[in-house]
Amino acid sequence: MQQPVPVPELRPAPEPPPSVPETPRRSGPGRTVAALFRPQLLFSWLPLAVAAALWSWSLPRIDFHDMGDFGLLDRFPVAYYAALAALTAGFLAGLRRAGTAPWWPLAHCVALLVALKAPPALLYDSVRYPWASKHDAVIDRLLAEGTVHPTVELSGGMSAYDQWPGFFSLNAALVRSFGLEGAAVYTNWAPVAFGLLLIPVLVLIYRTFTDDWRLVWTAVWIFQLANWVGQDYLSPQGFAYLLFLTVFAVVVRHFVRPGSARRLRDRSYLDPAAASVPPPTGLRQRAVCVAVLAPLIAAVNASHQLTPVMLCMTLTALCLTRRYRNLGLLAVAGVIMLVWDLTMGRVLFLETLGSLRETAGDLLSNSRAGFAGEPTGPGPELVGDANILMVLVLGGLAGTAVVLRRALTRSALPLLLAAAAPVPLFAVNDYGGEMLFRVYLFGLPGTAFFAAAALVPAAAGTGKARRPARKTGAVALPVALAALLAGFLPSYYGKEAMQYAPPVETALVERAYDRAPEGALILATTGSFPGAYHRYDRYERWFFTEQEVPENLKMLKDPAGYLTEGLPDDRPVYVILTPAQDRATAGEGYLPAGGFARLRESLKASPRFRVVEESEHGLVLEHVPPEAAR
Repeated sequence: MQQPVPVPELRPAPEPPPSVPETPRRSGPGRTVAALFRPQLLFSWLPLAVAAALWSWSLPRIDFHDMGDFGLLDRFPVAYYAALAALTAGFLAGLRRAGTAPWWPLAHCVALLVALKAPPALLYDSVRYPWASKHDAVIDRLLAEGTVHPTVELSGGMSAYDQWPGFFSLNAALVRSFGLEGAAVYTNWAPVAFGLLLIPVLVLIYRTFTDDWRLVWTAVWIFQLANWVGQDYLSPQGFAYLLFLTVFAVVVRHFVRPGSARRLRDRSYLDPAAASVPPPTGLRQRAVCVAVLAPLIAAVNASHQLTPVMLCMTLTALCLTRRYRNLGLLAVAGVIMLVWDLTMGRVLFLETLGSLRETAGDLLSNSRAGFAGEPTGPGPELVGDANILMVLVLGGLAGTAVVLRRALTRSALPLLLAAAAPVPLFAVNDYGGEMLFRVYLFGLPGTAFFAAAALVPAAAGTGKARRPARKTGAVALPVALAALLAGFLPSYYGKEAMQYAPPVETALVERAYDRAPEGALILATTGSFPGAYHRYDRYERWFFTEQEVPENLKMLKDPAGYLTEGLPDDRPVYVILTPAQDRATAGEGYLPAGGFARLRESLKASPRFRVVEESEHGLVLEHVPPEAAR
């Protein structure tokens, strides 16, 4: 017989405990203000606010009109330097929470970029840097004519700008689209604009090789301080460099070959700060990426002569690793470069090939800084010393990381190879005395990463090994960043007197060109002065001190006789001498101290030249033909 199922006894539910009124949470402005003054947040935003106040106060007190031997270094108020110190302190404080709040290091990196490179854009009443005014002249001609002439020979190597017109065409389109008077309106903002665009690209590259946000932002910070080369002005190099790094970022993130990572996906084999290798991509995916990158590579080739070579060398270096052995992409980059060189750039390309017989293998000449002279004067000499020290410090830090953090070096080997890829170009050409600076520039992203790795210890790990590393990093990091900041300022602004000329001086130069009939020969000591390339397609130019120094010393014995010896008698000849040329020839070492003044007075006193215009802003002379001089 089935037993009855017992029914559980029903008990009354226990009475709930007496409710305790909940303490209302503070909200509104009071709570927000209180949160801002918590120690963690306080040390993140307060240095930014202090730096902004100091920088804003110092800006109108920078006397840039009367720069001396040290450029802007002794024209910056103490408050300006204090602002940079506050930014550095804030960055170091924000670095502690970079993993959970990466926007604070980002804010400090952006603030550093603006603090370092925006003063000329906000203060100057003319275009900074003579080569920027040269590029402005190219854009003006393109706007006026609406086309390029790659086969027309122009004086002073200006034909190359018609053979690689991509950057200038882009700027001409921007000027027309926004209805601007010309590119000079925004030229001085180019360093800030290029710097802002580079930050996300650098972050993508560094995040490919590390998960440690402290290492990422320290590398970005070091890159900004070490980027003193001055190629971030309104130039094809600055534009092509941005595209170059963009292509590199896509390659290291999306061109990993299947089955190539091996142990690099094993966390136990990696440095604690290292990131796992990105997921592999199949042949079809890589083909799509090549199709996406091809227009960028074409834009690089259309804009600059040297950057495509650097790109091909970097892709070749990556092929040394099985991880990035993508011969198809290298072939596409090489074909695009060759096609452009043999069509639009054919004239200069063949001329360069012909000159390789003289320069190939000459390592000492190809790696020298400048064309002929040695920097003279306290400012330029300080700049040269600062450049050398910056290279030594960066190289020493990067070498230390490569040796001591071998596990990180294994996983970030592509970045190390990319940093070393430009070095063989020293055996090929001197690139007008600039190869040293271009090799440094293209190797800088990788060098900055490994320099940061030497200063930022791995976040993971415990025990005795970690404590000394943290103590060393706590001292070495601020010291190194302060040293790099101290090196950047003279490297970037120590020769600023050569980069600025008042508008009245530029107006004098342009009047001289406008006065000269088309086809005239224009003489100047150097091309490093604003307005030097005004209406450059209508005149021939001779910058007569841009030669070996012994020849210039010979010229100074009888300047009028030396110059007239090679002047034609069948066309007008004008000489333009300006204070900017005086500073440039002395700073670059073309002429000895007082040489420009002797040259000026000698030509002015010679019966072979007559004064057309003279003021404190310059001297314009016209050559008197021999028949008229008698």
